[in-house]
Amino acid sequence: MYDSYDGLIFDMDGTILDTEPTHRKAWAHVLAGYGLSFDRNAVIGLNGSPTWRIAQFIIDSHQADLDPHQLAAEKTAAVEAMLFDSVRPLPLIEVVKAYHGRKPMAVGTGSEHKMAEALLTHLNLRHYFTAIVGADDVQRHKPEPDTFLRCAALLNVAPEKCVVFEDADFGLQAAQAAGMDAVDVRLL
Repeated sequence: MYDSYDGLIFDMDGTILDTEPTHRKAWAHVLAGYGLSFDRNAVIGLNGSPTWRIAQFIIDSHQADLDPHQLAAEKTAAVEAMLFDSVRPLPLIEVVKAYHGRKPMAVGTGSEHKMAEALLTHLNLRHYFTAIVGADDVQRHKPEPDTFLRCAALLNVAPEKCVVFEDADFGLQAAQAAGMDAVDVRLL
């Protein structure tokens, strides 16, 4: 179905891995320590954003005096403690397996590079991907095109010859801005 593309790029959280429930649980745990909460739908709307940006949104919505990078680090630590027991691949991983060895593939994620590497390695999926681009690998994050453009460069494939698989509006906007076709996996 995707044979006309020279490179395949996958978002990670919510696209190839079922990490979203664990991310929400980690946010609830960390924020409870500050007497804060989060609007689940608002945070879902920020899917694909780096953790510090979501932290900034939560801080702003509570008018709290917290450092977004520190709050993001606490949330990342909470996720690391929880994820390896709970994360599972989503059905789209079958597309990855079907194209392994036929097309170069990358992961372009709003998670930190180290987290993506660790999760994919833990689930014995890392070997499917030529490259991983995490939030800490680019200056401008989704909905800007930088994550996916870097993926294409690392795959040595022209952006217009890539297709992106995404589950978040920011990621779909980033793919469009990069000049790439995109598949909204929420519609599959």
